[in-house]
Amino acid sequence: MSTTSPPSSSPTPQRAWQSLCPNCGAPVGFASAASASAVCGYCQSTLLREGDALRRIGRCAELFDDHTPLQLGVQGRYQNVPFTLIGRLQYRYDGGTWNEWFALFEPSDAPPRPAWLSEDNGAYVFAFDQPAPSEPLRLADLQPGTDCTVGRRVWSVASITSVRLHAAQGELPRPPRLDTTFLVADLRNDAGEVGTLDGADPDAPLWSVGRSVRLDDLALSGLREGAAEQTLGARSLSCPSCGSDLAPKLDSTRSLTCPSCHAVVDISQGAGADLAYFAQSNAGPGGQASEPLIPLGRTGTLALDGPALPWQVVGYMERCDLPEPGDDEPQTFWREYLLYHRTQGFAFLVDTEEGWSWVRPLTGAPKVAGKRAAWQSRRYQERWRYRAKVTWVLGEFYWRVEREDIAHVTDYSGPTGWQLSREQSGTEVVWSEGRNLGTEDVRKAFNLPAGKLPTPSRSTFGLGRWITWLLILLPLFLLVRACSNDECQAVSDGFGPNSAEYQKCKNQRVVTPSYLGSGGSFGGFSSGGGGHK
Repeated sequence: MSTTSPPSSSPTPQRAWQSLCPNCGAPVGFASAASASAVCGYCQSTLLREGDALRRIGRCAELFDDHTPLQLGVQGRYQNVPFTLIGRLQYRYDGGTWNEWFALFEPSDAPPRPAWLSEDNGAYVFAFDQPAPSEPLRLADLQPGTDCTVGRRVWSVASITSVRLHAAQGELPRPPRLDTTFLVADLRNDAGEVGTLDGADPDAPLWSVGRSVRLDDLALSGLREGAAEQTLGARSLSCPSCGSDLAPKLDSTRSLTCPSCHAVVDISQGAGADLAYFAQSNAGPGGQASEPLIPLGRTGTLALDGPALPWQVVGYMERCDLPEPGDDEPQTFWREYLLYHRTQGFAFLVDTEEGWSWVRPLTGAPKVAGKRAAWQSRRYQERWRYRAKVTWVLGEFYWRVEREDIAHVTDYSGPTGWQLSREQSGTEVVWSEGRNLGTEDVRKAFNLPAGKLPTPSRSTFGLGRWITWLLILLPLFLLVRACSNDECQAVSDGFGPNSAEYQKCKNQRVVTPSYLGSGGSFGGFSSGGGGHK
């Protein structure tokens, strides 16, 4: 009697091979002929495959537990071809860590093709190794926001990052160069592709090209269930400002705000590292910024660029634009809510004087010609250019938030409420796209009481101009009221009978507005988005 095995969706290794670790004697298996190196799962030795033997060439550091939902052995399908994750590289940079997972695609009718599933900040890219570029390249000469030619194609430079390979796991197509600092350049184009130049060998940069993917689209099995949501209290973090306990909730958190003293703490280097922080200054009247209209931790169901999904508010930020010298436009303030979904990553909900909108970072780079931009089938017209500054933050963020972060922003308007934005800060350029949302849609999504969200004013008069007039008229109103009573008693009580303010009130019935003092900054007042969005 013969039996047959049920069909499997996972790739069947065509050339399996196994040997013993020369350091500890544990079995080390190779599922792919494309794997030239491996890391022993028992003693962490880095092993180089030489024919039918293994040679120990070093030892890997322990992996930083970033609570990724991925792990070795996860299976899935990409472009209708099955794959298995068999290796992992973990990189460190100033902003934290990210993973590159080595994927085994090994069909029976073709040679294996090295592929990488890149995982960073809840975003994923599937990329394939390409032949070495024919163009002479020096990564140090590339500048974010400029164009370059690689592989005979034009790319936009999105970022240049100094990194080091921190740890490795499983099978790899080449020996890992551990603890060596080098540059990595991320490139984008208007076809939505991602190009990566790896400068571990500066004389021969490695070149790969891929596209953004979503975990939901990969039909994955074998994931670490619940790994991304578990509370990371095991890091044993304490606020370096006041000593209160810090309990980040997300694996990707790089900065978070202390719930006690509101200091912003950089936790990108993990437990045991000296935690940098900065104390937030007065961001509004009375020494506090306004509380978020949508509470941190609240979950709302929103249909952004796909089906309606539950999005949780994990961070809150207030920003303002910085008028250039001679600019007669009033300063504008706005609010941004950082939203998180386990498999969709991050998005932003923006509250502006013109209304609400959502935006998500793009993987590609729109095509720009003068003041026009195009992304996919949508055409955009430049609307504003300005500098934006962070004035107040609460919650958790997947990047390192620094005091008074400043970005150079260009906003574009598109068809039927679509918006496009370009932000450049430091060594990184980020494009985002989104669309308008109705105030009532936001209120219902997050189950807020009626009247909780004020109806935005779309008047060209602008919120900033209302604030300007308020600052002028309110003191005058108070002065008239104060000076209309007997003997200008209110001014005398506040500044004394011998003050210049009181004498002016008595003699002229006019007092300069300076008697009110400087008060609090309006930097924490927020109603609008994206500067002039």
